[in-house]
Amino acid sequence: MITTLEEAYKRIAELEDENAKLKAELEEYRGRKFAGRQKHDAIWMESYNDFVIKFESGMTIMEIVAEGRISRRTAYRYKAYYNELCKLKK
Repeated sequence: MITTLEEAYKRIAELEDENAKLKAELEEYRGRKFAGRQKHDAIWMESYNDFVIKFESGMTIMEIVAEGRISRRTAYRYKAYYNELCKLKK
């Protein structure tokens, strides 16, 4: 319990220091790019649409992967997404 004005000023200074540290930590978290796949952002959609054009033109997944722009796992992920969209359209 704070009983004097001097103790109150000391406690305010401690809380201001703590607040400044927490704000700095918060800014660090805001600036961080989180790992993992960011599904359906602009880059993902551009890559997926490129895959669809090639896949619908008759290229196999291995031919698309051989171009080197996407990995084999990503190509199969895109194909699964493509198949789901085709099911929904029917």
